[in-house]
Amino acid sequence: MSQPAEPSPPNPATGTIFLLDVDDTLLDNDQVEHDLRRHLEREFGRERSEEYWQIFEALRQELGYADYLGALQRYRLKHPHQPHLLWVSSFLLDYPFHQRLYPGALEVIQHLRPYGPCVLLTDGDVVFQPHKIERSGLAQAVDGHVLIYIHKEQELADVERRYPARHYVLVDDKLRILAAAKAIWGERVTTVFPRQGHYALDPQATQYPPADLSLEHIRELLELPLARLTPAAPGG
Repeated sequence: MSQPAEPSPPNPATGTIFLLDVDDTLLDNDQVEHDLRRHLEREFGRERSEEYWQIFEALRQELGYADYLGALQRYRLKHPHQPHLLWVSSFLLDYPFHQRLYPGALEVIQHLRPYGPCVLLTDGDVVFQPHKIERSGLAQAVDGHVLIYIHKEQELADVERRYPARHYVLVDDKLRILAAAKAIWGERVTTVFPRQGHYALDPQATQYPPADLSLEHIRELLELPLARLTPAAPGG
């Protein structure tokens, strides 16, 4: 399979670029994880399932992002003669991610595109995360404009270099990420907080300042006047 060509960046004079998170913003990753938990317990038993999740959580603390396949590799190192759990990789790679998109997710992308390019901005590993984005249909929806970092809030300079714009709209389910972007870009960014997923509902998230806009669901962007998102929008 040939390597896909890197998408061309937008014109440097672009007024607004929409930066959209993936997990629990456009795609219900909590439900994906729930399905994986049920699969592990059903196929391999509670004890082995719990050990996998302990490894998974330890790795997440170490890396700063979820690495499902990396946790399987570590399980293998601990149990080199118990290869049965490794078949969970097939469950993950064959998972129907398009069925876990939030209602209205693709419509939101199509709704925003006339007002500025849409770019997926997410954290994750170099195998499973791009695979998930591709199989869900999100990569195609944004014409391949996908950025995957280890800690995206630390890579905003690289985001700006790759996608220069006068204004950014950042949509993310983590107030921590939104606050970090606001501290760096100031009035050049509009932060949008969809209260979806376990991170958005974490009581500890209240330690961060509120976003410019809060939504109960990503599909509310379909009804939101674009003038509330960006000064570059019609009527802004």
